[in-house]
Amino acid sequence: MSSEVTMTSNRPYLIRGLYEWITDNGLTPHLLADASAEGVEVPASAIQDGKVVLNVSSSAVRGLELGNELIAFHARFGGVNQAVSIPVDAVLAVYARENGQGMLFPNEDKPTPPDDDGGGDKPSGRAHLKVVK
Repeated sequence: MSSEVTMTSNRPYLIRGLYEWITDNGLTPHLLADASAEGVEVPASAIQDGKVVLNVSSSAVRGLELGNELIAFHARFGGVNQAVSIPVDAVLAVYARENGQGMLFPNEDKPTPPDDDGGGDKPSGRAHLKVVK
């Protein structure tokens, strides 16, 4: 039996936490997303250099859902109400417009399940972290 535990992505939890932190401080939360990622539905006019920056403040969007797989809401673009949906994996950053405080997300590769052939190297159980001063 392996002691390895496959965990879900922490990205949706961090997105929700950062959104709440930014709004609690009276600032305007923005999402930066990869517009070319599969499943991204945003108006073409909002895309610049393959990316899209979206104001997701409560005054700019309606029906905001920050789910574990998908972020969805309605917003006005050029005066026209449009549905927007962005897979959580396509989010590159969450930040406050006013001061840039927030977080960039690294590219997340899907974890590969470990080989269960009964042989091979076993993890030592020790973390592979090093203190850097």
